[in-house]
This record gives sequence, structure tokens and C-alpha cells, in this order.
Amino acid sequence: MTHPSPHAAHDHTHHARHGHDAHQQGHGTTADESEILDLDAEVLDAQLASITAWLPVTAAPRRVVDLGCGTGTGTLALLARFPDAEVTAVDASAAHLRRLRAKADAGGVADRVRIVRADLDAGWPELGEPELVWASASLHHMADPDRALRQVHDLLAPGGLFAVVELAGFPRFLPEDAPAHRPGLEERCHAALAHQHSAQVPHRGADWGPKLTAAGFAVEGERTISVDIAGSRDQAVGRYALSSLRRLRGSIAHALPVEDLAALDLLLDTDGAHSILKRADLGVRTERMVWAARRT
Repeated sequence: MTHPSPHAAHDHTHHARHGHDAHQQGHGTTADESEILDLDAEVLDAQLASITAWLPVTAAPRRVVDLGCGTGTGTLALLARFPDAEVTAVDASAAHLRRLRAKADAGGVADRVRIVRADLDAGWPELGEPELVWASASLHHMADPDRALRQVHDLLAPGGLFAVVELAGFPRFLPEDAPAHRPGLEERCHAALAHQHSAQVPHRGADWGPKLTAAGFAVEGERTISVDIAGSRDQAVGRYALSSLRRLRGSIAHALPVEDLAALDLLLDTDGAHSILKRADLGVRTERMVWAARRT
């Protein structure tokens, strides 16, 4: 796979890397992607912790694989959730993996992380026989996701669990009536992005339940995590909104009317009076879907 530009947005990455978790929005540098992934982890850490706590593990796994690990959001959350586990973190980006390694070193868990650089569309490396595989915001970027699901099924230890986390879409940050001179701007940007993704990322938004069943898994749980952080003055939320909307602009500028593009640029001008960093009404509204499936 190639790099286009995360939270996709959030599809931040266009190959087998993160997520989170996670977004593909336009044309930017790897540093831009890393910043958004890190801010996503900082702002939405409670939601991620709730997902890892919900996983229906029958016994604490000792071998875990994080497919499309990005800068390590899921890897570090899984290490915290399962203190006896070792995680093999797989991603196509050397820069992201370096950032993950630095975080693991800083957190004192580097000895529990094995880093593997690989583009899973080109071939799967040796990943052992994990009891848990985690894929956050990465499956929909696979060239052949159905084949990838079968690969995970065969990779897992018997009785092992596969956790799939996907994003409902680019997060919303502004009130619906903002900005005052172009109300509804964010929704129009989202509509333009959705139109673009329908052609470029056809598996985004898929119902992975039937696909998991077809690959031989028994789906044991599904849930939707709703995020609604309202009226936040948290500086991290402001930086998250700024970085994400910058990336969004890079993807859809050609599809916006000139008035909307001008309004978006005012929000992104950090020195201007209308900078998004100066707003006291920012929030984060998004959803994440989770499937837990077992190799029986």
C-alpha cells in the first residue's frame, strides 16, 4: 500500500497501521499523522480503556498482536490492561514505530514490546501464535480485508480472541451553528469527505460481524462507544481539533465552495481572531464500533 496522507481522521494511515485508533485525511507528513494519533490517544484515553476492559477474554493473554499499531496507542493500552502480556506491534511506518519505541522506553515497558515493520498487503511476517489480536482502524485499509480476516483466524491460538475497532467517521469538534458567518461548515466538510471515502476506502464503515463469521470466527460481542466531550477548554482538545481539521482540509479543499474554504482557513489560522484554538465551545463527538470474535 502507499501513503496518501486518519481519524483517517480518523483514518490517519493508509495501510496496516493504526489506529486508533485512528484516521486518513488528506496529504500531510508522517509527523502530522503521528501528532494526530498521539492527540487522539490523549483526548480519548478513557474510551480506549473502556474498550480494553470490555474485551471478553477467558484468561489474561500473554501473547498479543497489534495489527496497524501506529504510534502505539493500542499497544500501550493493551500492556496496561494485561500486565503479564507481551505485544507484537506491527506497522508499515518506520517513523511511527520509532515513536512507539520511544514511548515504550519512557513507560518502562520496552522489554514487553516486539516491533515488526511490515506492509500486510505485501505479505505477513511471522507473528507467533497470539491469544489476542487487536486491529484498530486498520482493517478497512486492507486491499483484501476478507483475506486478512482469514489470516488472523489462522494466526490465533485456538480459543483466541480477535478485537476489531473501527471509527464511525471523522470526529466533530464545533457546535452545529458554528462558525457564525458559515454555520454548518463542519457538516459540509464531513459530507465532502464521506463522498471521497466512498470511492477511495470502500470498506470503511463496514459491518464486520458477518465478515468475521464468514472467516470462521464466532462473534461474542459487539458494542458502540459514543464519545461526547462538550464545551472543553482542554488545550489538548484544541490541538486535536486543529491538527485534524488541517488534515481534513488537505483532503477536501478541492471539493469545497470558496466561502467554506475561506471560513475553514480562518479557523486554522492560529494567529487570527477566529482561530479554533481561541474557541471555548469545542467538543469531541464521535463513535467507535467494537467487535470481539473468537477462534473456536
